[in-house]
Amino acid sequence: MERLQVEAAALEEYAEYRRIVGDDDGGKLFTPEEYEEYKRKVLPIRLQNRLYVSWRSPTGMDCKLVGPETLCFCTHRYKQHKTDYEVIPKERPICVPCRVSRCQCQSYHYVPLNGTQPIRCRCKHFADQHSAAPGFSCNSCSKCLGFHSCFTCACGQPTYAHETVVETKQERLAQGKPVGQDVPYAAMGGLTGFSSLAEGYMRLDDSGIGTPPAELAESLVTSMDHPFLKAFEGPSSSAQTISQIAGGSSATRQVSHGKHSEDDDMAYFEKRYQERLKKEKAAKRKEKSPVPSKKPGD
Repeated sequence: MERLQVEAAALEEYAEYRRIVGDDDGGKLFTPEEYEEYKRKVLPIRLQNRLYVSWRSPTGMDCKLVGPETLCFCTHRYKQHKTDYEVIPKERPICVPCRVSRCQCQSYHYVPLNGTQPIRCRCKHFADQHSAAPGFSCNSCSKCLGFHSCFTCACGQPTYAHETVVETKQERLAQGKPVGQDVPYAAMGGLTGFSSLAEGYMRLDDSGIGTPPAELAESLVTSMDHPFLKAFEGPSSSAQTISQIAGGSSATRQVSHGKHSEDDDMAYFEKRYQERLKKEKAAKRKEKSPVPSKKPGD
């Protein structure tokens, strides 16, 4: 048991090391002294000058928040790009070049996937068949002037209408978008929590579709709504009045209402079941009844 605890602690320490150092050790683990020196030098810069990266629709929604493992157009991951700056560049847009040897990518550029497959350009070739150099010209044909995809995002806008945005914490706060907590980990990009992993139209924060309007939350449940919503609908005013007259508690009212909803549902399904039985019996009678034969001359 003690050995397992030691091994678990060692694994946790290594995971923490990898989240902080990333690929900066060149594949060879730092010594304890080198690790402490690395943290002393890099962490203050990382906490102060974090860059937030997102793939933004024309409506201003961040359809994709980029994380360490998110692929770039150059097929390398965000964590393989330059993400730590001692001084944030004043030029806009901020460039986040790829650090992989011989890669022509001059700044991180997100491109969506169609499921697990790369999307196609209007020249019919895939994204990974294009050059990572500025302009993204096609390597498989001479007619393509640059990658241009009409693949539609879940937000309803085409890929070409989106843009990869690299911004600072202050710029993001000025737009009212979440920034999360300051963390020492490498290449966090736009990730601020578990909800950041969802697509923009599913995130109910200011980086996604946003919180539902108050009128939607306060709207009455009708007969056209899903049975689940009907089951949890508040009791009607008449039911509340009767319960109050009877001196029932709020808990009693909720239970009685739940039973009432359940009875209504059972009655509905029973009615449908009886209708189906009648149709089946009528079909069987029709099959058993003899077909009248035609007389000669008819």
